[in-house]
Amino acid sequence: MGNGEADVQMSNSIDRILRGTITIAAATALVLGVPATGQAPAASQAEGPPRFPMRMEPDPRVQQRTYHFADTNEDLAYTVFVSSKVKPGIPAPLIVALHGYGGDSNFIVRGRLVDLAEENGYIVVGPMGYSTMGWYGSPVIVLGKGAVEPPNLPELSEKDVMNVLAMARREFSVDPDKTYLMGHSMGGAGTLFLGQKHASEWAAIAAIAPAAFMMQPNQKAILAPIKAAGLPLMITQGDKDPVVPATNTRTWAAAMDELGMPHEYIEMPDRDHGTIIADGMPDIFRFFAQHTRGK
Repeated sequence: MGNGEADVQMSNSIDRILRGTITIAAATALVLGVPATGQAPAASQAEGPPRFPMRMEPDPRVQQRTYHFADTNEDLAYTVFVSSKVKPGIPAPLIVALHGYGGDSNFIVRGRLVDLAEENGYIVVGPMGYSTMGWYGSPVIVLGKGAVEPPNLPELSEKDVMNVLAMARREFSVDPDKTYLMGHSMGGAGTLFLGQKHASEWAAIAAIAPAAFMMQPNQKAILAPIKAAGLPLMITQGDKDPVVPATNTRTWAAAMDELGMPHEYIEMPDRDHGTIIADGMPDIFRFFAQHTRGK
Protein backbone atom coordinates (compact mmCIF):
# COMPACT_ATOMS: atom_id res chain seq x y z
CA MET A 1 0.00 0.00 0.00
CA GLY A 2 1.45 3.38 -0.96
CA ASN A 3 1.81 6.24 1.47
CA GLY A 4 -1.17 8.11 0.02
CA GLU A 5 -3.49 5.12 0.28
CA ALA A 6 -2.44 4.40 3.87
CA ASP A 7 -2.86 8.04 4.79
CA VAL A 8 -6.37 8.04 3.38
CA GLN A 9 -7.23 4.82 5.24
CA MET A 10 -6.25 6.23 8.63
CA SER A 11 -7.91 9.56 7.88
CA ASN A 12 -11.08 7.82 6.74
CA SER A 13 -11.12 5.63 9.87
CA ILE A 14 -10.91 8.62 12.19
CA ASP A 15 -13.28 10.70 10.06
CA ARG A 16 -15.86 7.89 10.38
CA ILE A 17 -15.38 7.97 14.12
CA LEU A 18 -15.95 11.71 14.30
CA ARG A 19 -19.08 11.45 12.15
CA GLY A 20 -20.43 8.75 14.47
CA THR A 21 -20.83 6.15 11.71
CA ILE A 22 -19.16 3.40 13.73
CA THR A 23 -19.96 2.31 17.26
CA ILE A 24 -18.54 4.10 20.26
CA ALA A 25 -16.77 0.93 21.43
CA ALA A 26 -15.21 0.47 18.02
CA ALA A 27 -14.25 4.14 17.90
CA THR A 28 -12.44 3.84 21.19
CA ALA A 29 -10.64 0.73 19.99
CA LEU A 30 -9.61 2.26 16.68
CA VAL A 31 -8.27 5.59 17.86
CA LEU A 32 -6.92 4.78 21.29
CA GLY A 33 -6.23 1.09 21.19
CA VAL A 34 -8.72 0.13 23.91
CA PRO A 35 -10.31 -3.28 23.25
CA ALA A 36 -13.99 -2.85 22.38
CA THR A 37 -14.90 -5.31 25.12
CA GLY A 38 -12.83 -3.51 27.74
CA GLN A 39 -13.41 -0.47 29.89
CA ALA A 40 -14.47 2.54 27.87
CA PRO A 41 -13.51 6.09 28.84
CA ALA A 42 -16.16 8.21 30.48
CA ALA A 43 -16.40 10.48 27.46
CA SER A 44 -17.71 7.61 25.35
CA GLN A 45 -20.70 6.83 27.54
CA ALA A 46 -22.98 9.45 25.99
CA GLU A 47 -24.74 8.94 22.67
CA GLY A 48 -23.00 10.20 19.57
CA PRO A 49 -19.38 10.18 18.46
CA PRO A 50 -16.58 10.44 21.02
CA ARG A 51 -15.31 13.91 21.77
CA PHE A 52 -11.60 14.64 22.00
CA PRO A 53 -9.70 14.71 24.22
CA MET A 54 -10.86 11.38 25.60
CA ARG A 55 -10.15 10.18 29.10
CA MET A 56 -9.80 6.79 30.74
CA GLU A 57 -9.90 6.07 34.45
CA PRO A 58 -6.21 5.89 35.47
CA ASP A 59 -4.58 2.70 36.63
CA PRO A 60 -4.50 3.18 40.43
CA ARG A 61 -0.85 2.16 40.53
CA VAL A 62 0.14 5.12 38.34
CA GLN A 63 0.90 8.61 39.65
CA GLN A 64 -0.84 11.56 37.96
CA ARG A 65 1.45 14.60 37.82
CA THR A 66 1.84 18.01 36.19
CA TYR A 67 4.76 20.32 35.56
CA HIS A 68 5.06 23.89 34.31
CA PHE A 69 5.89 24.07 30.62
CA ALA A 70 7.70 27.39 30.35
CA ASP A 71 7.51 27.59 26.56
CA THR A 72 3.74 28.16 26.64
CA ASN A 73 3.28 29.15 30.31
CA GLU A 74 0.93 26.28 31.08
CA ASP A 75 0.89 23.12 33.17
CA LEU A 76 1.16 19.81 31.35
CA ALA A 77 0.11 16.42 32.66
CA TYR A 78 2.28 13.32 32.70
CA THR A 79 2.25 9.97 34.47
CA VAL A 80 4.81 8.06 36.53
CA PHE A 81 4.99 4.46 37.66
CA VAL A 82 7.76 3.18 39.93
CA SER A 83 8.13 -0.53 40.59
CA SER A 84 8.31 -1.59 44.22
CA LYS A 85 11.61 -3.24 43.26
CA VAL A 86 13.25 0.14 42.54
CA LYS A 87 15.59 1.05 45.41
CA PRO A 88 17.00 4.52 46.20
CA GLY A 89 20.50 5.03 44.89
CA ILE A 90 20.47 1.92 42.72
CA PRO A 91 20.18 2.76 39.00
CA ALA A 92 16.92 1.41 37.57
CA PRO A 93 15.79 0.91 33.99
CA LEU A 94 13.42 3.55 32.60
CA ILE A 95 10.76 3.42 29.87
CA VAL A 96 9.32 6.51 28.21
CA ALA A 97 5.87 5.48 26.88
CA LEU A 98 4.06 7.52 24.19
CA HIS A 99 0.26 7.33 23.90
CA GLY A 100 -1.88 7.19 20.78
CA TYR A 101 -4.03 9.80 19.06
CA GLY A 102 -6.73 11.51 21.07
CA GLY A 103 -5.94 10.24 24.55
CA ASP A 104 -3.38 10.76 27.27
CA SER A 105 -0.73 8.54 28.77
CA ASN A 106 -3.29 6.71 30.93
CA PHE A 107 -4.23 4.84 27.75
CA ILE A 108 -0.80 3.19 27.58
CA VAL A 109 0.71 3.44 31.10
CA ARG A 110 -1.68 0.90 32.55
CA GLY A 111 -2.54 -2.78 32.60
CA ARG A 112 0.00 -5.15 31.11
CA LEU A 113 2.69 -2.50 30.74
CA VAL A 114 2.48 -1.68 34.45
CA ASP A 115 2.29 -5.38 35.39
CA LEU A 116 5.55 -6.09 33.56
CA ALA A 117 7.23 -2.90 34.78
CA GLU A 118 6.45 -3.92 38.37
CA GLU A 119 7.68 -7.45 37.82
CA ASN A 120 10.93 -6.38 36.17
CA GLY A 121 11.81 -3.37 38.31
CA TYR A 122 11.19 -0.50 35.87
CA ILE A 123 10.33 3.16 36.18
CA VAL A 124 7.84 4.29 33.51
CA VAL A 125 6.99 7.85 32.51
CA GLY A 126 4.20 8.83 30.15
CA PRO A 127 4.39 12.33 28.64
CA MET A 128 1.36 14.05 27.17
CA GLY A 129 3.39 15.12 24.15
CA TYR A 130 2.01 18.65 24.74
CA SER A 131 -1.31 17.77 23.10
CA THR A 132 -3.51 14.68 22.86
CA MET A 133 -2.78 14.94 19.12
CA GLY A 134 0.79 16.24 19.23
CA TRP A 135 2.66 13.55 17.20
CA TYR A 136 5.87 13.96 19.28
CA GLY A 137 7.81 15.82 16.62
CA SER A 138 6.94 13.42 13.81
CA PRO A 139 4.97 14.87 10.86
CA VAL A 140 1.50 15.84 12.05
CA ILE A 141 -1.46 14.20 10.32
CA VAL A 142 -4.17 16.84 10.04
CA LEU A 143 -7.62 15.38 9.53
CA GLY A 144 -10.34 16.95 7.43
CA LYS A 145 -9.88 20.69 6.94
CA GLY A 146 -8.05 21.28 10.17
CA ALA A 147 -4.75 23.07 10.61
CA VAL A 148 -1.79 22.41 12.86
CA GLU A 149 -2.44 24.33 16.07
CA PRO A 150 -0.30 25.82 17.40
CA PRO A 151 1.92 26.09 14.31
CA ASN A 152 4.95 24.89 16.30
CA LEU A 153 3.08 21.84 17.66
CA PRO A 154 5.75 19.31 16.54
CA GLU A 155 8.48 21.19 18.40
CA LEU A 156 6.36 21.60 21.54
CA SER A 157 5.36 17.94 21.52
CA GLU A 158 8.95 16.75 21.16
CA LYS A 159 10.16 19.14 23.87
CA ASP A 160 7.53 17.89 26.33
CA VAL A 161 8.79 14.32 25.91
CA MET A 162 12.40 15.31 26.43
CA ASN A 163 11.44 17.47 29.44
CA VAL A 164 9.70 14.52 31.10
CA LEU A 165 12.73 12.33 30.41
CA ALA A 166 15.00 14.95 32.00
CA MET A 167 12.73 15.27 35.06
CA ALA A 168 12.75 11.50 35.57
CA ARG A 169 16.53 11.47 35.47
CA ARG A 170 16.72 14.25 38.05
CA GLU A 171 14.21 12.65 40.42
CA PHE A 172 15.25 9.01 40.21
CA SER A 173 18.44 7.04 39.94
CA VAL A 174 18.05 6.05 36.27
CA ASP A 175 20.41 3.67 34.52
CA PRO A 176 21.57 5.64 31.43
CA ASP A 177 22.38 2.38 29.67
CA LYS A 178 18.87 0.98 30.26
CA THR A 179 16.66 3.83 29.10
CA TYR A 180 14.03 2.78 26.56
CA LEU A 181 11.38 4.37 24.35
CA MET A 182 8.09 2.84 23.24
CA GLY A 183 4.83 4.10 21.77
CA HIS A 184 1.54 3.03 20.21
CA SER A 185 0.01 4.29 16.94
CA MET A 186 0.69 8.05 16.94
CA GLY A 187 3.15 7.21 19.72
CA GLY A 188 4.70 4.58 17.46
CA ALA A 189 5.38 7.26 14.87
CA GLY A 190 6.82 9.39 17.66
CA THR A 191 9.02 6.48 18.73
CA LEU A 192 10.52 6.19 15.26
CA PHE A 193 11.03 9.95 15.02
CA LEU A 194 12.48 10.52 18.50
CA GLY A 195 14.40 7.27 18.23
CA GLN A 196 16.34 8.50 15.23
CA LYS A 197 16.65 12.14 16.37
CA HIS A 198 17.81 11.32 19.90
CA ALA A 199 19.35 7.91 19.23
CA SER A 200 22.05 8.38 21.86
CA GLU A 201 19.43 8.59 24.63
CA TRP A 202 18.04 5.09 24.24
CA ALA A 203 19.22 1.51 24.73
CA ALA A 204 16.41 0.17 22.50
CA ILE A 205 13.08 1.38 21.12
CA ALA A 206 9.77 -0.31 20.32
CA ALA A 207 6.97 0.94 18.06
CA ILE A 208 3.52 -0.65 18.40
CA ALA A 209 1.39 -0.43 15.21
CA PRO A 210 3.17 2.81 14.25
CA ALA A 211 0.97 5.33 12.41
CA ALA A 212 4.07 6.59 10.61
CA PHE A 213 2.35 7.19 7.27
CA MET A 214 3.89 10.63 6.72
CA MET A 215 7.41 9.24 7.16
CA GLN A 216 6.81 6.31 4.86
CA PRO A 217 8.40 7.84 1.73
CA ASN A 218 11.58 8.46 3.75
CA GLN A 219 11.75 5.17 5.63
CA LYS A 220 15.43 4.49 5.05
CA ALA A 221 16.39 8.07 5.91
CA ILE A 222 14.48 7.74 9.19
CA LEU A 223 16.01 4.36 9.96
CA ALA A 224 19.59 5.26 8.95
CA PRO A 225 20.47 7.16 12.18
CA ILE A 226 18.96 4.32 14.21
CA LYS A 227 21.18 1.87 12.38
CA ALA A 228 24.23 4.14 12.64
CA ALA A 229 23.78 4.34 16.42
CA GLY A 230 23.43 0.55 16.68
CA LEU A 231 20.05 1.16 18.30
CA PRO A 232 17.90 -1.98 18.37
CA LEU A 233 14.34 -1.48 17.11
CA MET A 234 11.31 -3.69 17.60
CA ILE A 235 7.99 -3.21 15.80
CA THR A 236 4.88 -5.12 16.85
CA GLN A 237 1.78 -5.29 14.68
CA GLY A 238 -1.58 -7.03 14.57
CA ASP A 239 -2.57 -8.60 11.27
CA LYS A 240 -6.21 -7.55 11.75
CA ASP A 241 -5.48 -3.86 12.37
CA PRO A 242 -8.00 -1.64 10.50
CA VAL A 243 -6.26 1.67 11.35
CA VAL A 244 -2.60 0.88 10.72
CA PRO A 245 -2.75 -2.01 8.24
CA ALA A 246 -0.17 -4.75 8.52
CA THR A 247 0.62 -4.27 4.82
CA ASN A 248 1.79 -0.79 5.73
CA THR A 249 3.95 -1.80 8.68
CA ARG A 250 5.55 -4.63 6.73
CA THR A 251 7.27 -2.01 4.57
CA TRP A 252 9.12 -0.81 7.67
CA ALA A 253 10.13 -4.40 8.42
CA ALA A 254 11.39 -4.80 4.85
CA ALA A 255 13.39 -1.58 5.11
CA MET A 256 14.98 -2.76 8.37
CA ASP A 257 15.90 -6.03 6.68
CA GLU A 258 17.45 -4.23 3.73
CA LEU A 259 19.51 -1.98 5.98
CA GLY A 260 20.72 -4.94 8.03
CA MET A 261 20.07 -3.14 11.30
CA PRO A 262 19.45 -4.81 14.69
CA HIS A 263 15.70 -5.31 14.84
CA GLU A 264 12.73 -7.57 15.38
CA TYR A 265 9.38 -7.42 13.62
CA ILE A 266 6.55 -9.34 15.27
CA GLU A 267 3.21 -9.62 13.53
CA MET A 268 0.62 -11.30 15.73
CA PRO A 269 -2.34 -13.12 14.18
CA ASP A 270 -5.89 -12.02 15.00
CA ARG A 271 -4.76 -8.88 16.84
CA ASP A 272 -6.12 -5.46 15.99
CA HIS A 273 -5.08 -1.90 16.76
CA GLY A 274 -6.01 -2.28 20.42
CA THR A 275 -5.25 -5.88 21.37
CA ILE A 276 -1.70 -5.69 19.99
CA ILE A 277 -0.73 -3.36 22.85
CA ALA A 278 -1.10 -5.76 25.77
CA ASP A 279 -0.52 -8.95 23.78
CA GLY A 280 2.76 -7.67 22.34
CA MET A 281 4.02 -6.18 25.60
CA PRO A 282 5.85 -9.31 26.90
CA ASP A 283 7.93 -9.40 23.71
CA ILE A 284 8.79 -5.72 24.11
CA PHE A 285 9.98 -6.26 27.68
CA ARG A 286 11.98 -9.29 26.55
CA PHE A 287 13.56 -7.18 23.80
CA PHE A 288 14.43 -4.37 26.20
CA ALA A 289 15.96 -6.80 28.70
CA GLN A 290 18.21 -8.16 25.95
CA HIS A 291 19.67 -4.74 25.10
CA THR A 292 21.84 -2.44 27.16
CA ARG A 293 23.31 0.66 25.50
CA GLY A 294 26.78 0.05 24.23
CA LYS A 295 26.54 -3.74 24.52
